[in-house]
Amino acid sequence: MEYALTATKNEARAGSFYDRIASLYDFSFKLNGYGRSLDKYLASHPLPVSRGAHILDAGCGTGLLTLALIRGLGFPVSITALDLSARSIRAAKRAVSESNGRKRDVSFAQGNVLALPFADDSFDLVVTSGALEYVPLEEGFTELARVVSPGGHVLHFPIRPSLISTFLEILFRFKTHPPNKLESETERHFRIVDHYRFPPLQAIGWTKSAILVQKLLS
Repeated sequence: MEYALTATKNEARAGSFYDRIASLYDFSFKLNGYGRSLDKYLASHPLPVSRGAHILDAGCGTGLLTLALIRGLGFPVSITALDLSARSIRAAKRAVSESNGRKRDVSFAQGNVLALPFADDSFDLVVTSGALEYVPLEEGFTELARVVSPGGHVLHFPIRPSLISTFLEILFRFKTHPPNKLESETERHFRIVDHYRFPPLQAIGWTKSAILVQKLLS
């Protein structure tokens, strides 16, 4: 099995792969209730941002996490939703335009999480789900840390090892990072603020957890 975990700054096959399977990806995550779980999480764990904050959804896919953000935040912010896959971005744009949230809060960009097209310290918060599993973890965290302002935060939804994760690895061609490596690479740039385990009865809890971290002050 050839995984897409070979992305580099100049070559990232995951983008073209998701161009082919964007509809399957979107349908599977709408069906399993991930969106409702994200809503519950954000309601009980308010994000560490204020009005006008600049937020990056790094690897937005078809917009699942972006939509949860505009539903969950009760004040205007500036959200940039970025993905490698042009087809996924089109689906995310459509989902946002059809939502009841503040559509004007969201803009879209196509790009590689290993070479983000933004200046240093551009964002108060970066959220990411299902993107770092396609790249070398050290390089991915280094680039996220570059665009987060000092004292800013990253909310990461890593895939944790499980039988279901193994099936998803094959289906979506990624590689789950070992928990000890995830922790050590996280702590190179960030302070772990909270590590949340979703309830086992929620489908998202079968494969993911939520880790909120703060960028270390230099």
